[in-house]
Amino acid sequence: MSAVVEAVRAALGDAVLGEDPGFGSRTLDVAPDRWADAARAARDAGATYFDLLAAYDLGAEGTAVVVHVSRPDASDHLLLRTRAAAEGAAVPTLVEVFAGAAWHEREAHEMLGVGFSGHAPLEPLLLHPSAPATPLRKEVVLVARPTTPWPGDKDPADSTGRPRRRTPPPGVPADWPREGG
Repeated sequence: MSAVVEAVRAALGDAVLGEDPGFGSRTLDVAPDRWADAARAARDAGATYFDLLAAYDLGAEGTAVVVHVSRPDASDHLLLRTRAAAEGAAVPTLVEVFAGAAWHEREAHEMLGVGFSGHAPLEPLLLHPSAPATPLRKEVVLVARPTTPWPGDKDPADSTGRPRRRTPPPGVPADWPREGG
């Protein structure tokens, strides 16, 4: 068992909600109110290398926030994951634990609307002011999606707009029977 995982488990007790062995780094699910405590326990156990804080939309279940930390020699890795509520999603900031988290938190806030209590101001980083708010949320429909024609729908050499002719893949004989025909 990982020394970093054991340190986080010892520091948080029942606030560790689950564990996923994954395909390399272990993942610990922690209670949202103990998010910063979990990161601090991992750092104090030697996982001082922070390289990622990301978030992803879970729909009605809220937003997952994940942080990856490891020992500087890469001998021990850990993913910490928590879940923020769907409405008014916020978790404690990790800036006091890992200064590099500031940029990542600003990005998660801008793209998914995750709030980080204690991190002010969460100023925009990447998007133009006319862009839709929180574009990576599942309920946001980007304008280009429904209006952009699918490029594979017609033959690029055909300017008439006719559908592309169906040809067999390379290596399949031309007289090979097709589905539905």
